Amino acid sequence: MSQTLFDLSGRVALVTGSTRGLGRAMAEGLAAAGARLVINGTDAARVEAAVREFTAAGHAAEGAAFDVTDEAAVVHAFETFDARGLAVDILVNNAGIQLRKPMLELSTAEWRKVLDTNLTSAFVVGREAGRRMVARGRGKVINIGSLTSELARATVAPYTVAKGGIKMLTQAMAAEWAAHGVQANAIGPGYMLTDMNQALIDNPAFDAWVKARTPAKRWGKPEELVGVAVFLASSASDYVNGQIIYVDGGMTAVL
Repeated sequence: MSQTLFDLSGRVALVTGSTRGLGRAMAEGLAAAGARLVINGTDAARVEAAVREFTAAGHAAEGAAFDVTDEAAVVHAFETFDARGLAVDILVNNAGIQLRKPMLELSTAEWRKVLDTNLTSAFVVGREAGRRMVARGRGKVINIGSLTSELARATVAPYTVAKGGIKMLTQAMAAEWAAHGVQANAIGPGYMLTDMNQALIDNPAFDAWVKARTPAKRWGKPEELVGVAVFLASSASDYVNGQIIYVDGGMTAVL
């Protein structure tokens, strides 16, 4: 019983920004649980390379290279899925960027770029997936939040606002789609060992702060998001909706 609850065989999972980093780790975890993967990124060559690696590992995978901030491209991608009879059962809204800059030095264009990439794209891709999930009466949306969905930190204002918005977008999706058999939840990663955080990892003072501030006394590993991702993508979470689960080594639990 417990194994079948987490079995994703026969389900299709689209993970945005999944050629590397957290997205790649979650995609690998979903594939290992039996899902057919749709790998996404803006670089077509990188997407195809990832697809080759997934298929070489024995997983069912294909690529869909499009920019999540380009609404027309997102709509076209889903229309292409429809034409091919490919129904996205699981959506992981993972694509995102970071920009570290004091607010007083931040341009409006920079603000908008982060909000468009990290929040508006999750709405647009989520809307297109949600329309089809609601029509079918089932589906899983997993939005990727952050510690900054809950807590602010200096120099990352647009990222903080976007990830706070992800938390509320998730609740809004649950409010509107839960009655149609769709579950929308979020994951809030803590400080993880990723390319996006490399400058912080390499900074001795920041590295020491993360380890001192986190009860687990270490950075998180991308693969440590897999268990929660599989849970939220599976039948095991059919009555879980509108929640954000922090995978942060305990950071948000303590002062």
